[in-house]
Amino acid sequence: MRITILQGAFLPVPPLRGGAVEKLWFELGKQFSLKGHSVCHISRKFPGLPSEEIIEGVLHRRIGGHDTPSNTLLLKALDLLYSWQAMQLLPSAEILITNTFWMPVLARRRQKELGQIVVDVQRMPKGQMRLYRQAACLRANSSAVESAITQEAPELRLRIRTIPNPLPYQPSTLSQNERENKILYCGRMHPEKGISLLIEAFSMACESGLSGWDLELVGPADIAAGGGGEQWLKELLTQPHAKGWPIEWVGPIYDEYKLQQRYQKAAIFVYPSLAERGETFGLAPLEAMASGAVPIVSDLSCFRDFINPGENGQVFNHRAENASSLLAESFLSLANDANRRESMSQAALRVCDSHDPARIADSFLGCFEELIGKAKNATK
Repeated sequence: MRITILQGAFLPVPPLRGGAVEKLWFELGKQFSLKGHSVCHISRKFPGLPSEEIIEGVLHRRIGGHDTPSNTLLLKALDLLYSWQAMQLLPSAEILITNTFWMPVLARRRQKELGQIVVDVQRMPKGQMRLYRQAACLRANSSAVESAITQEAPELRLRIRTIPNPLPYQPSTLSQNERENKILYCGRMHPEKGISLLIEAFSMACESGLSGWDLELVGPADIAAGGGGEQWLKELLTQPHAKGWPIEWVGPIYDEYKLQQRYQKAAIFVYPSLAERGETFGLAPLEAMASGAVPIVSDLSCFRDFINPGENGQVFNHRAENASSLLAESFLSLANDANRRESMSQAALRVCDSHDPARIADSFLGCFEELIGKAKNATK
């Protein structure tokens, strides 16, 4: 099978600047190649990366991309320019996977040449699903996204395939006894991620007796990287209720090995996202669980695909007026019960099997074969 993966215009592949989507397709491309398929992966140019190279059997081609703009209209315009350039590089294939906004529209008249179009829906749809009526498949990464696509474009419900994101690497783990008393957050430092709520909750927990535990924040605050701005974050960290408590922001970590080390050392992982329409899967909690850290997440439906409250993690009601208090209580209950943490940690590790890259790759390949078969029958 010939498979093309067209990545977006704003982050490089390999994922030298992070990006959950870039991580997972970089790994899946390698898995497809290992299983005997021909894979071409197209992404943006980036300093230090050649225009063309082969990585573990995958042909990587790169074209001029852009840094992420803050203006939404400019972002869509740059995506269109990038997608138009990419059209000139797309090889003949049977499957074309893309998460760009415009490529499913541009490529629809060339499906026989470029392949059956698989739209990788990694964000909650915002009206664009009806533009993709000619796509062979709308791939949802969670049941929450599947539901949102169905609500927006019910006529396309039979083309939706829900396949979870895989782990982008094979993690190693430590027992809870070997971990540090550390509560870890990894992700963009942005208001919609609940950073203010997190800092307030940790401060409240410390005031209520949480002792010997640190809060570590990992992720970019720079606006160009999707953050809320360094000045905004510094103001949060210097507020009276936050000063004096062991809270450290270490900035972004893009090196996978170093990031895994952070996950492995943390006993608890927290992801208090408030993004009702922005959060679709939650790769960071999944990565943390695969390293044995016990997750505490907000009550967004996307997390329920792999987090069972009380079994392999905890969920708090981020919509409640006392959300900070509820999160603080979760910190205290887990920090004060090592046996419970160990039990949850062992349960969390099961995502290493359920979200194994090879297993998820097989799910995708089964979907692709079905699409190709339908296309052949339609032409008979």
